[in-house]
Amino acid sequence: MSITPLMPVYPRCDVRPVRGEHCHLISEDGRRFLDFASGIAVNLLGHSHEGLIGAIQRQAATLMHVSNLYGSPQGERLAKRLVDLTFADTVFFTNSGAEAVECAIKTARAYHSHAGNEQKYELITFKNAFHGRTMATISASNQEKMHHGFLPLLQGFKYVEFDDLEAAKSAIGPNTAGFMVEPIQGEGGIRVGSDAFIKGLRDLADEHDLMLIFDEVQCGVARAGTLYAYEQYGVTPDIMATAKGIGGGFPMGACLATEKAARGMGIGSHGSTYGGNPLAMAAGEAVLDVVADESFLAEVRAKGERIRARLEQFIGNYPELFELVRGRGLMIGLKMRSESRPFVAHMRDNHGLLTVAAGDNTVRIIPPLVIDDSHIEEFMDKLSAAAASYVAP
Repeated sequence: MSITPLMPVYPRCDVRPVRGEHCHLISEDGRRFLDFASGIAVNLLGHSHEGLIGAIQRQAATLMHVSNLYGSPQGERLAKRLVDLTFADTVFFTNSGAEAVECAIKTARAYHSHAGNEQKYELITFKNAFHGRTMATISASNQEKMHHGFLPLLQGFKYVEFDDLEAAKSAIGPNTAGFMVEPIQGEGGIRVGSDAFIKGLRDLADEHDLMLIFDEVQCGVARAGTLYAYEQYGVTPDIMATAKGIGGGFPMGACLATEKAARGMGIGSHGSTYGGNPLAMAAGEAVLDVVADESFLAEVRAKGERIRARLEQFIGNYPELFELVRGRGLMIGLKMRSESRPFVAHMRDNHGLLTVAAGDNTVRIIPPLVIDDSHIEEFMDKLSAAAASYVAP
């Protein structure tokens, strides 16, 4: 059997999109789908946002790429906006979430190395997390399915239970450099860290001079109803990885850090050929033009609350199928009583509704942030029809 031209690492379904219209996708065969998957929380402005498209077109016609050997007025401008909008003092731009997390890991280690504490290299991470697919980021996760075939893993990570502050405290040792946590686990099933847990990690980091890294690749950029989820906990990280929605569909990410945290990241310590190129910066500016606005963020929270309220009422009709609803903003998890993947496929193939399966038997509902009430009604209609016609395998 010959291998396919596209390396066969994805179990691709039969939906083959060729065009997007706002919050819908149209496939090669003409089928129309309500997109409540958003490219896995990426297309937060939908598929045909004029501001985003226009910004990319204008920049493509002017300057696409020059490398980081030269000054970057575009990068400086977007970095300054992110610094002004967040806890951070400095930003490194990347092409993806995994690269942003890699930079965060290096920044945390460099912080201690710069102080002469070379032995402090280990990050405490949390079970069922997803930090990416590079060697370092799979090593940061306890998920054996991502480890298979790629051993040995990189050293320097210790796994404890998510939302278990005592376990995190007990794991601190002489090699500990810090904690790395998703405030809201995405792939892990839209599991929201408790206030006590997130605040407790901040307190432990302060007490032991450790770095607190937030992986907000999925829950950041307005997805959870604030520009970044950390704002909802009343604490700030030392380092944060962001990506997915920050480019609205254009591949980009960033590692944000305080001046203190980044003190080990000097000339030559890190780099990226494409990171921060003018085309990505134009996309990032266009996204912030829309989402970094309190009235927009309030709408995200309100729409999320409406969907969760509807779902809470809806699952009472199907107690044998659904267990609970959780999440923040428009990052919503519908936990099932059995494996969620078959139901996600049923909604997609038979009812034209796109969602994403996640861990803990959860359906991820992560629509574009620009949905309106008509999309919410269409979503509930399709979900209801799918539940009524579903036969669990």
